[in-house]
Amino acid sequence: MKISHIRNATMVIETNDKVILVDPMLGAKGTAGPTFTLFRYKPRRNPILDLPTNAMDIVNKTTHCLITHLHPDHLDKDAETFLKSNNIPVTCSVKDEKILRKRGLNVTQVINYWETSNFLGGTIEGIPAVHGYGFIAKPMGNVMGFYIQLPNEKSIYLSADTIYTDDVNRVLSEYKPDISVVASGRAQLDLFQPLLMRMEDIVKFIKNSPNKVIANHLEAVNHCPITRKELASELTSKGLIEKTLIPEDGQVMEFE
Repeated sequence: MKISHIRNATMVIETNDKVILVDPMLGAKGTAGPTFTLFRYKPRRNPILDLPTNAMDIVNKTTHCLITHLHPDHLDKDAETFLKSNNIPVTCSVKDEKILRKRGLNVTQVINYWETSNFLGGTIEGIPAVHGYGFIAKPMGNVMGFYIQLPNEKSIYLSADTIYTDDVNRVLSEYKPDISVVASGRAQLDLFQPLLMRMEDIVKFIKNSPNKVIANHLEAVNHCPITRKELASELTSKGLIEKTLIPEDGQVMEFE
């Protein structure tokens, strides 16, 4: 299995003849949307950097797409155009189906929370995700993580944009995924608490993960202050860096 980290939460999972594009934000720098903060962090249109040079060579191989939620840093206009023009089959949450169909995407599979469905010869299960601490989670809307088991491949837990919850803990401890993906930028708007795990919860996630962890959602949108360097330093001090991959944009990771 090959997993390519593209940018932010966008990744590509390659297994046999299947190529799964996850949460595509494919636009050039500044095209996905306005700044998410005006005064907490420097206002900049998102994404704050271009795609890596090898990105579209990888993305163009896509056979299926998986979408965790509808925020523009997980599905932008360029990604919608790509998915529609190539008629890519899309798998999404039951709560996002209506909007995605309305936008003209080819939704071929809808997933429910805590329900296992057949997926590309294996299975996929929807996992609850909570996009923020306290009050802010409600206006941030629905998010779904996914637990994926494909034939003769490592199991993957895409936790999506979430804080650390009992549901997240349950997947890590009971399902024991071979690869877990954690959104690590600690996104935060000008007001309210963070939208993603604080550093201590990222550490907890990695500590409680039974196997390898991929840390993404870093250095691509203006409201995510944690850097790769800061995360690596923290994980090194906690003795967790060995089990964590903090990929650069465009990096391809191989899992035997």
